[in-house]
Amino acid sequence: MVTSSLSSETRAGGVGADRAGGGVQSVERAFQLLEALAEAGGVSTLSDLATASGLPMPTIHRLVRTLVQQGYVRQDTARRYTLGPRLIRLGETAGRLLGSWARPFLAELMEATGETANLAVLEAGEVVYVGQVPSRHSMRMFTEVGRRVQPHCTAVGKVLLAQLPPTEALATLGTGPLPAHTVHTVTSPRELLPQFETARGVGYAVDDQEQEIGVRCIAVVVPGAPTPTALSISGPEARVRLLETRTGTRALIPQMQDIAARLGTALATSAAE
Repeated sequence: MVTSSLSSETRAGGVGADRAGGGVQSVERAFQLLEALAEAGGVSTLSDLATASGLPMPTIHRLVRTLVQQGYVRQDTARRYTLGPRLIRLGETAGRLLGSWARPFLAELMEATGETANLAVLEAGEVVYVGQVPSRHSMRMFTEVGRRVQPHCTAVGKVLLAQLPPTEALATLGTGPLPAHTVHTVTSPRELLPQFETARGVGYAVDDQEQEIGVRCIAVVVPGAPTPTALSISGPEARVRLLETRTGTRALIPQMQDIAARLGTALATSAAE
């Protein structure tokens, strides 16, 4: 019978029990382990997962075994556990949906500024572009949705790293010199920390030809989004500077922040439904 197959732990409110709020504890804990794996860079041992999650080792064993069987986690030759390939399809689909939900807001930003509007998230130490509405100008910036770039040379990456504690931002960047994409790229992680502090203070970050010569980007955080998310505009360096001069940074940034705040509210509402 079904009732006889329930473990004593489940009946006592353990790993498989329904939560008072209507959730299922085993599902919550499975996602807790997946997030702990992601925070560890996608690779971890069972003992490290236990430390990070605070869950009992027997519970971790059961959940990880199930996740491995389903392909969401895999075990490597060193007996460590890594995020599995089935998560890729889920992430790509979620990213496309995020871009679709954000499209009206990106279109509003593009119409307001005349420049390409972008949406990006911070995922496993990389910036992933999940949405874009191109400028109407014949000369415009185009970033392929789904493209992954390093955060140190992008406005979206810098404004997202600025939200982290300095030690966590440095851990994300790593200890060694960062790749130089142009002569303007800052390659020292510690030299980027003052930029992050400035971004927190003024509410935005800039990529001034740091990823590509001739391109300037301005980014703000999307507050309240379910995952670290940023909104940006990008275009030819001279034209974006002209926009800043004509509109005035004191007017442009609040305009971007207003759109980002409304987008954040919409995304948070969608996630809660």
